[in-house]
Amino acid sequence: MLILSLFLAFLSIGLVSFGGGYAMLPLFEYMVVHQYGLSMDRFVDMIAISQVTPGPIAINSATFIGYQTAGFFGAFVSTVGVVFIPVGLILTVAHYDEAFSDSVTVKRILRGLRPALAGLIMASAISIARSAVVDVISVLMVVFLLILLKKFRLHPILVIVVSGVLGTIFFA
Repeated sequence: MLILSLFLAFLSIGLVSFGGGYAMLPLFEYMVVHQYGLSMDRFVDMIAISQVTPGPIAINSATFIGYQTAGFFGAFVSTVGVVFIPVGLILTVAHYDEAFSDSVTVKRILRGLRPALAGLIMASAISIARSAVVDVISVLMVVFLLILLKKFRLHPILVIVVSGVLGTIFFA
């Protein structure tokens, strides 16, 4: 029953999650923390692990949550569930792209989705920040890493490595 529950939960996330993995994070958070009882700290760790492993964050997160909840089969059904509908939709959209590429209605719908996606991503960032940025050192790390990313345009992978080194030094 748990396996079916995971599949259906991730199938529903895949159904309503437009905008990629980051837009899915509020739904992942709700499911992980409220439905399956993992702690917020564990959720933030899941996001961190999903960021440093190759592949899309939505798939990595679904796999991780499924594994944490129900082992190998949980990982498998969660991953299949989260990609099942989006893959079907993208294949359909690709097939009919020519027919709808000039549609004013489609353009308006997509333009209307943009603010919602930005809001979902910001909600995730705020939620993660509440759990991850808990003291002066973590605040300073966030500021320092933002400067590396934005001002010095350091590659995100290098920023992840730097944050791992800083975490090892300051949070040992």
